[in-house]
Amino acid sequence: MLRFMPVGDSMTIGSAGEHTWRYRLWQHLCATYGGPFTIVGPRETLYDKVAGEPTSHAYAEPDFPRAHLAGWGEGWTHMAPLIAEAVRESRADVLLVSLGLIDLGFYTNAEQTAENVRGFVARARTANPHIRMVLLPVIPNVRAQEDAPFAAQVTLFNELLGKAVADLDEPRSPLLLASSPPAYDIHGDTYDGTHPNASGEHKIAGAFAEAMYQGWGFGQPYAAGTD
Repeated sequence: MLRFMPVGDSMTIGSAGEHTWRYRLWQHLCATYGGPFTIVGPRETLYDKVAGEPTSHAYAEPDFPRAHLAGWGEGWTHMAPLIAEAVRESRADVLLVSLGLIDLGFYTNAEQTAENVRGFVARARTANPHIRMVLLPVIPNVRAQEDAPFAAQVTLFNELLGKAVADLDEPRSPLLLASSPPAYDIHGDTYDGTHPNASGEHKIAGAFAEAMYQGWGFGQPYAAGTD
């Protein structure tokens, strides 16, 4: 059985009442993968905005493998120290990673964030030398439209992320750089300029699905949806 682990920040954990892109990708893989698989990770909850804690189980569709390693306000700098244990305990085969926006916004510059990417990959491989990873570039949010230095950091980090994937890719533990979701519109695909609404969830899920289909022959092309 292939075991996928979503790793991410607030765009991945989602908040109470949402489907999440994790659910959308699970639906897609159920329809197209053609083999046994599951979703794994040490966490299951959504973020509760009222409580200000990741304590909600109120998924719009709760009947799916809800496991993940994602956190509201967490980035590469937070996940790198956690990933080896998470991979070891879950026996993950594939990491689906969407991180970086929070790092660049609050914690580290582009170069430092890229070093944390490299540390994350190295630590994941200590737990599973054959781990596969799909890494999604940072999707610029509304701040990038208003803050030119921040936008430049996002652009630089995405370039450094591509270089890290090229440098670290190896046959026994392949890495894929997903393409940014095509035609992603922060005004139409998010509810606040950052966090995905239903159409944004589909586009993020589609970016991961397309990368795995094109790179590894997993599944089929993603059937776009907006529900």
